[in-house]
Parts: sequence; structure tokens; C-alpha cells
Amino acid sequence: MSADTLWAPWRLDYIKNPDRKPDAAAKGCFLCDYRDNSGNDAENYVVSRGQTMFVVLNRFPYNNGHLLVAPLAHKQSLDELTENEMLESVEQIRQMIGVLKATLNAEGFNVGLNLGHVAGAGLPGHLHWHVVPRWNGDSNFMTVVSDTNVIPQSLQTLYDLLRQAIDDAKV
Repeated sequence: MSADTLWAPWRLDYIKNPDRKPDAAAKGCFLCDYRDNSGNDAENYVVSRGQTMFVVLNRFPYNNGHLLVAPLAHKQSLDELTENEMLESVEQIRQMIGVLKATLNAEGFNVGLNLGHVAGAGLPGHLHWHVVPRWNGDSNFMTVVSDTNVIPQSLQTLYDLLRQAIDDAKV
């Protein structure tokens, strides 16, 4: 049984736009689509691009601020990554943790990846790390009584906040 999610303003776009539904994404790799369409970074919630890695907001987050850190190249295992990709993945994760601490006052983090479909990877063909901010007491009564997660902020508002923090850090 999986948790339901209570959503904020952008949820209607998901319902009305079949191209955003998981079945449509399964026909191709949404991360490769995002990689190849850098002109749509705001629409795709790509918050950061590096030389070999990029970071996107998870459209179906476990918690507010849930990010995906992925290689630009379509690779499915750690063995396929170059040394530069491995190093930059950790650097991107470290930078995003700093940004999430500064912007959302996160008190802890779950960081990990699911390798393969049987391990829970929703997109098993394109390796990606999950960075999930956590707060003391963030498991509220909704999870217990209705198997529901409450996300307190829209993706657009969060995207704007993170982009501003990343841009400010580059100055």
C-alpha cells in the first residue's frame, strides 16, 4: 500500500496533462527529455546543471524539497559512471543539502538511490539519487490515520526559492 498525497495548486495540471502521468513518462526517459531541453528548465523544475550532473525537483515528492540528482548521460548503474560523474554527483548532493538547509531549514536528510526495478526504482534506466529533507516531527498524524503525505508548498514556489538561493550562492 502506498501513501496518497495531498497537493497544492499545481495538482490540476497533472490531472489535465496526460503527458505528465507516469505511464506516459515510462515510454521514454523524462530525465533525458529534461537534459535535452534546457530551455524548459523552469517548466521541468531543473534547479541546477553541472558539467556531468543535474538536479530536478521530484514531481511526486515524498516530502517538501525532494530532489533528484542525476547524470546527464543515460546510465543505469554505478559501474557506468566516470570518476568525474561520481565526484560531481557527491558535490551536487552536498550543494543541494546546503541549499535546502538554508532555504527550508531542513534538520536532516535521507539520501539514497534505488538500483533496478525490484529495488524500487521508478525509472530504472537512468540512475538518480534522491535527496529528501526532513524535520523533527515531520511524520504527522495524516500518515498514521489516512496513509497520506502532506506537502506544504507548491513545486513552483519551491523551484523559485531554490533557484534564487543557487543563483545567490554563485555571486
